[in-house]
Amino acid sequence: MTMEGFRVLDEKTLREYIKATPSLASKLGNEVDNFKIKEVGDGNLNFVYIVISPSGSVVIKQSIPYVRCIGESWPMTKERSYFEATALKRQHGLSPKHVPEVYHFDRTMSVIGMRYIEPPHIILRKGLIAGVEYPSLAEHMAEFMANTLFYTSLLYLTTTQHKTAVAEFCGNVELCRLTEQVVFSDPYKISEFNHWTSPFLDSDAEAIRNDKILKLEVAELKSKFCEKTQALIHGDLHTGSVMVTHESTQVIDPEFAFYGPMGFDIGAFLGNLFLAYFAQDGHVDNTNDRKTYKTWIMDTITDTWNLFYKKFTSLWDIHKEGPGEAYLHEIYKDMELWSLVKQKYMLDLFHDSLGFAAAKMIRRIVGVAHVEDFESIGDAVKRADCERRALEFAKNLMKKRRNFNTIAEVVSVVQ
Repeated sequence: MTMEGFRVLDEKTLREYIKATPSLASKLGNEVDNFKIKEVGDGNLNFVYIVISPSGSVVIKQSIPYVRCIGESWPMTKERSYFEATALKRQHGLSPKHVPEVYHFDRTMSVIGMRYIEPPHIILRKGLIAGVEYPSLAEHMAEFMANTLFYTSLLYLTTTQHKTAVAEFCGNVELCRLTEQVVFSDPYKISEFNHWTSPFLDSDAEAIRNDKILKLEVAELKSKFCEKTQALIHGDLHTGSVMVTHESTQVIDPEFAFYGPMGFDIGAFLGNLFLAYFAQDGHVDNTNDRKTYKTWIMDTITDTWNLFYKKFTSLWDIHKEGPGEAYLHEIYKDMELWSLVKQKYMLDLFHDSLGFAAAKMIRRIVGVAHVEDFESIGDAVKRADCERRALEFAKNLMKKRRNFNTIAEVVSVVQ
């Protein structure tokens, strides 16, 4: 990675940058002296600008060489923007209705210019906090995950195609290491970056650090995350990486993308829905007890997995005689064997997804980066109670995930 030619943009220098970049200026109707810029990056890593002119709009995202929420004391490669831009293009090609189009990428400046996902789209997490139901969410997310995971796996690709793609994304090592640290390591030891709702969860955080069975399970999950190159995964598919309306679902921010276990994406999304569920009691007010909404979240979790299962296996059936080399048709064309192969594959994927969901839940409560679902609960006692119930569920889910055969069974044990 070179820093030559790189500079962090602000509103003034971004304006000049756009003027000098035809692929961006054209999206604004070439009205280069008549557009507005607003910085909206509320994430942990990057600067994000919305640029609007009377004739058009774009989003500009710039990766900087450190973790934004920590500062320059935590260096981070700006090269992550290359992997994000590459993943966005690939995923847009596979699921164009649910991934924004990339208009421009500047590797030297770590700048991505892409479609502005216009209002009334909002970040899904904020909608879940507000108690808004999204009737198309499960269908859309199942479609996005089925398409992007199936078509980048050995179920569809030849081993040569797959290994070439794996090699391309191997360079996203820093973002993978960040995940390895904050999801699979820090919550299970003393770390300067960990924090929680203290003092109320002090003993809960200590219990996680002392739980030998939990540590065995998370070690297995970490191994799968590091070693299992199943498909091109988003790598950070939480409810803050999805923008929604009642009719539209858009997946953004795949800067953590690499070839990893499919269950990490599925689990991240489901785990964040579980977090939203457990946070609901902290958002109860005189006008809404949130009980109906909690039922909707559970239904959405159930529907997301079941629809994903249906769409993914349907793609597999359609392409069973295709180029994919994982299960060659001439070996597995016997109908009984074909059914057994799919059942085992999907059950293994289900158990992976549950484990990763649990790991993502735990890290969001006692790790470095928390979620607004809980953080927006002003009463610390009430917040800690919600978090504790989520922690207990997550710990049991991680340890007992292999006992579940259906998502309905998982939902049935949620308190």
